[in-house]
Formats: sequence, structure tokens, C-alpha cells
Amino acid sequence: MGEEVSIRLNRFIAMCGVCSRRKADLLIESGQISINKKIITSLGEKVNNTDNVYLNGKKINIENRQYLLLNKPKDHITTVKDNKGRKTVMMLIENACDERLFPVGRLDKNTTGLLLFTNDGELAKKLSHPRYEIKKIYHVTLNKNMPKNILIKIQKGLNLDDGFVKVDSISYIENNHKKIELAIHSGKNRIIRRIFEFLNYTVMKLDRVEYSFLTKNKLQIGNWRFLTQKELKELKLN
Repeated sequence: MGEEVSIRLNRFIAMCGVCSRRKADLLIESGQISINKKIITSLGEKVNNTDNVYLNGKKINIENRQYLLLNKPKDHITTVKDNKGRKTVMMLIENACDERLFPVGRLDKNTTGLLLFTNDGELAKKLSHPRYEIKKIYHVTLNKNMPKNILIKIQKGLNLDDGFVKVDSISYIENNHKKIELAIHSGKNRIIRRIFEFLNYTVMKLDRVEYSFLTKNKLQIGNWRFLTQKELKELKLN
């Protein structure tokens, strides 16, 4: 547990990759957690680095932190498991490591591009929070040409059903009026598709080409790689 003398029990459980802190509280309250063989039901309990913690009698340990970047293909849903038997992003990374990873944010089934996975709940929470304004860049292919005045309208901002949304930048790709590059911070559900649907355009292809400073460089569709220490340091500093 490093230099930390003691941490809250629910945080320890989350750091072991068992579940979120909130779900860890439920495990504690239901008597499924014990410290040094003594069942604990108090949510305020702390664990130190000499304690042994058990879940239903099985010892749990803090996992190594893992950070993985996937270039997601189409026809995979962003969920940890699916009861309908559909293809999930987890199938693409299932042999990556022993630790239990989860996606940071999501991409729609038919959206391709960069998707980050980790078992670092603290970093995932930070990256997902609007306050940290993680920039994402998308390439959009539309069903018809978009004139300059509509491009400017999107740049100025739109009032959608769930509020005002403004992109960071928007431009044509290689002067092709059906292909748009768009940078945005918002993480609202289906926000890119909804922006264009609001203006009576259909998104034929949607690809996330940048996530923060991370790019697809040499990462083929359907492939993944671990982040470098340099990338991880920069991601945590952002």
C-alpha cells in the first residue's frame, strides 16, 4: 500500500478492483468484508498496510494500476458486460492484463476511435468530470454537404433539448463539405450525433481521433496498447 499508513475500507476495496466505492459500502454493510478475519459492517473503518482484508473469506489485494488505449471498431458497445450477447469493447482487450479494467466514458456502438481503459478509479473520475474539460477531436462524415453558414452556426453554439452546447472548433477536412473535424469538451450522451441531427444531417461515420493529447498514431482499428509512463504523467497533470 505504498507509504500510506491507513485508508478507508471502501477505498481499499475499490483499489483492489473489486467494485466502486459506493458498491463497496454495500458489501461492507451486508457483512461480506472482514479485516483480519473479523467481519466489519462500519463504513468508517480504516485499513492499514499490515491488515489482511477478505471478501467472503477470500483475501483481496490492491491491484497494479493499468492504463490502456483502444482504437475501437464499429459494432462494439461500450459496456463491461451485456446480457443480450452483443459484442462489447471488453472482448477486444480481454487478454491485455490480469487486472479488471473498465472504460473511461463511452463511445456509441457505431462510433469508432480512441477509448481509454483503466482500473484507476480516481483518474477515471477526473477524466470523466466536466470540470477538467478533457478535449476530444472527432472526424464526422455526413450524408450531404454542409454550407459554411451552418458550420459557423455550430461554432457559435446551439440550444439542444438538454441545454446549450458549444464546440471548441469546427472545420472541413481537406475542403470536403461532407467531412468535418470537430473538437469538443462536452461528454453528454450522443452529443456529436445530436448536434448534426438537430440541423437535419445524418452522421454516416463518426471517429474519435484524439483524446486529450493522445492520438491514433500507429494504432490500427481494433488494436490496443498500454500508455507510456510519459503519457500517464502528462494525463495526470492535465
